[in-house]
Amino acid sequence: MLQAVIDKISEQQKTCEGTPAWCVGEHLKDILRDNPDCAEIVLKDLEVKEMSIVECEKKIKAYADKHKKGSVGFVPPHEAEKIIKKFYGISTEDVSPGQVNNTGFIDLISFL
Repeated sequence: MLQAVIDKISEQQKTCEGTPAWCVGEHLKDILRDNPDCAEIVLKDLEVKEMSIVECEKKIKAYADKHKKGSVGFVPPHEAEKIIKKFYGISTEDVSPGQVNNTGFIDLISFL
């Protein structure tokens, strides 16, 4: 399922190469690699035009426009991730060190 949603994102990225929406696609792929249980719902979302990576990027742009300093709008990566996760209904809860993650394994790297 994860590969199917990554392929769908890549397909959408072909229509927006070199744009912020393309970057949203890359960020979404990274998020899904960390949250593979969300792949099925995101794949269904991506089938709907209003849930495309282009539409998600518009939410990030709105944040940038709202938080402009002078003529410059910027969205920190952690804020962009929150917006993407909210848009696609991906949990924003972080797994704390030693806590069982969504794969059922303890992430020992998080202890370092």
